[in-house]
Amino acid sequence: MAQLTALTQEVLSAILKTIDEGIHVVNTEGETIFYNEVAAKHDGMNVKEVQGKHLLDVFPSLTVDSSTLLKVIKSGKPIYNQTQVYVNIHGTRIDTINTTLPIFLDKEIIGAVEIAKDYTRMKLLAERLLDLQKGFNKIGKNKSPKTVKYTLNDLKTVNHQFKSLKDEARKLAKSDSPILVYGESGTGKELFVQGVHHESLRAEGPFIAQNCAAIPETLLESILFGTAKGSYTGAVERKGLFELADGGTLFLDELHAMPIELQAKLLRVLEDGMVRRVGSAQNVSVDVRIIAAMNVHPSNALQEQKLRSDLYYRLNVFTFSLLPIRERKDDILFLSDFFIQLFNRKLHKSVQGLEGKLELFFLEYKWPGNVRELKHTIEYMMNISDSPKLCAKDLPVMIRQQAAPVTQEEKDLSLRKNVAELEQRLIDHALKLTDGNINQAAKLLEIPRQTLQYKMKKTNP
Repeated sequence: MAQLTALTQEVLSAILKTIDEGIHVVNTEGETIFYNEVAAKHDGMNVKEVQGKHLLDVFPSLTVDSSTLLKVIKSGKPIYNQTQVYVNIHGTRIDTINTTLPIFLDKEIIGAVEIAKDYTRMKLLAERLLDLQKGFNKIGKNKSPKTVKYTLNDLKTVNHQFKSLKDEARKLAKSDSPILVYGESGTGKELFVQGVHHESLRAEGPFIAQNCAAIPETLLESILFGTAKGSYTGAVERKGLFELADGGTLFLDELHAMPIELQAKLLRVLEDGMVRRVGSAQNVSVDVRIIAAMNVHPSNALQEQKLRSDLYYRLNVFTFSLLPIRERKDDILFLSDFFIQLFNRKLHKSVQGLEGKLELFFLEYKWPGNVRELKHTIEYMMNISDSPKLCAKDLPVMIRQQAAPVTQEEKDLSLRKNVAELEQRLIDHALKLTDGNINQAAKLLEIPRQTLQYKMKKTNP
């Protein structure tokens, strides 16, 4: 049994050593019982300097109250994705993002394990992204005064309601008030927002887009607000997206993914137009129009506490809800033809449209990916089709399975036959509900008793 336990420990230790994240395990006394090379590299330490030592002896800047490992041992509750700044015995400052979990054996806590990521490296990566963004903006300004690729004219539609939405957007684009855009994934939110910027008085200014779900929560603040020199190891004075977008538009996509605490800072910027870089005591004035977008309904985001109510009411000056394509069916065949012509030019083909039964399927299909899914579907079909018209066999496999019942050749579209089948199902159901009572069944069907008897004899002579 002892040999098996030792073997298990050796295997576990070998696995933990191969993980590409810092692993630090302490017992209930706060003494380190496991510490891998990745953690040592993060902390600027040697494994031997930490292994077997008490946590506070190795990292003297930490206390019982500030150490995430000691907090978890005391509370027995996990801590997820928390930043921690501390100094090692060599005087080096360390920035990490930690997830710390209690270790239980037979319901008794025996220690804690911490999985740490190097926050300093991640911040430096974020700064490089900002430099890249800044460089692209300069290139864009040198080439052309325009900073967006699309205009509202690129939103193709024949739907009356969507046309009205575009007209309203042109009118309200002249204002500097914030805008909130809601739409399912694939409805064209960024294209719509770029169109608003193009129609605005800020059209000559920068347009910067940031997806709030694409950056780790702990880095988003420095991306948006910038950093001050010395705010963390290696940090320099650097503008954030608010300052880079000065005089133009900042588009924040998937706003509901922004941490609630950071939403409070965004609200302050909307109120007074001032930003403060991370680690700085100075405020910087910015002239930026904020346009935010979400792919979940605002009421759901509020209910699930993913969106601050005060921020919502501040952004909700102008709100646009982009209809999913299933709710504007007149656009489905129109856009299908538009994309066919587009890919005819790109692929040097001469496809003439959709085969009839495929048109019926396109109108019935729900298009969960909206216009984006429709475009990609047409693109796929155009690449593989050798026919004058696109047909069901050209569909992507996953969609083709759903199309089979509608597009199969043997499908009987006879109105007379289908109405007769529906009528018989209703009669059978009414008789079943009334236990075969013809008078009561006739009342449910709202037809005379004699008519019901005639139809019954006709189908069962």
